[in-house]
Formats: sequence, C-alpha cells, structure tokens
Amino acid sequence: MAHFAQLDENNIVTQVIVVHNNDCQINGVESEEAGIVFCKTLFGVDTKWRQTSYNATFRKNYAGIGYHFDAQRDAFIAPQPYPSWTLNESTCQWEAPMPYPNDGGVYRWDEVPQDWAAVLSEAPAA
Repeated sequence: MAHFAQLDENNIVTQVIVVHNNDCQINGVESEEAGIVFCKTLFGVDTKWRQTSYNATFRKNYAGIGYHFDAQRDAFIAPQPYPSWTLNESTCQWEAPMPYPNDGGVYRWDEVPQDWAAVLSEAPAA
C-alpha cells in the first residue's frame, strides 16, 4: 500500500490516505505520478498530492495532518513544538536545546527555563 498526503495552498497536509499499489503503477512499476493521478480522480483535479512513506524511507518523515511539505528539502516537517527548538537539517525533525534525560524518568519540555521537567509517574497519596 502507498500513502499520499493532500496539501493545501500553503503546502500544509490536510489529510493522508492509503492507495492500493495497483492504483500507483505504470506498466507494473510503482509511480508517484500514477498515484497522484488516482488521488485527483477521487478528490478533484485541483487538489495537490505528494507521496509519503510510512517507514520514512523517503521525504524524511511520514506526513501527518498539519505537517508542512518543504519542496526544497523534499521533506515533510512537523509543526515546531516550541519556539526554542531547532530543525535538524539531516532528519528534518525538531530538537530541544537540551538533550532528553536518559535516566529512565518521564519528562516534558518546559519552555520558560528551557529544560526538561520531570513528570510524576504515580498519583499523589491521599
């Protein structure tokens, strides 16, 4: 099965659909163009589509609703989670200014001190 992301006028993903391999082939060879033509028969010729990889074997990341398709990088990029996070150019994934702690705990990002804050794993005693 192949996956295709529909893009709006700003290259933001609005939906991701699964297309059968038979609908993405030209002369028995998988083709993004054939898949795009198929998607346009379902959703209209004015729609914009790009193939995405569930295993992220191309276009860096699997597309999700709200992701941006960057044509220059040929990549799907998630929305920036926090202003302090930067885009890793090789993976096209956002990275925190501080590495995630590797002590086995559970943490969430706290933007004000720009650090990881521990999350309580157990309910407080009554």
